[in-house]
Amino acid sequence: MTTKFTADHEWINIEDHDAAVVGITLHAQDALGDVVFVELPEVGRSYTQGEVAGVVESVKAAADIYMPVSGEVVEVNEGLRADPALANTDPLGAGWFFKVKVADLLQFDALMDPPGYDALLKTL
Repeated sequence: MTTKFTADHEWINIEDHDAAVVGITLHAQDALGDVVFVELPEVGRSYTQGEVAGVVESVKAAADIYMPVSGEVVEVNEGLRADPALANTDPLGAGWFFKVKVADLLQFDALMDPPGYDALLKTL
């Protein structure tokens, strides 16, 4: 499993050749504070890289969730919709947002690797 990151603080893991899992990073959930609501994308809808695919709202702010790669949403995390706090308690695991069928693996390859994302965080 390979994890990549966006400058907008989403992570994406390629699970298999058909689907990738997307969520928000530890930094994002720390910045947001207690998450109280998530708006997840529509299953079956295709998005382009960088397009807003959802919203996460906390007691402090609301933030858009951007599609890290172009592709079709194949599943959303209904557990997160029922318990938005999962985005805080387990953002890299049970707090995932959606799964996407990646249209272009070159977009995935161009995202930041963990050392690159760590370097970005040091500039914030």
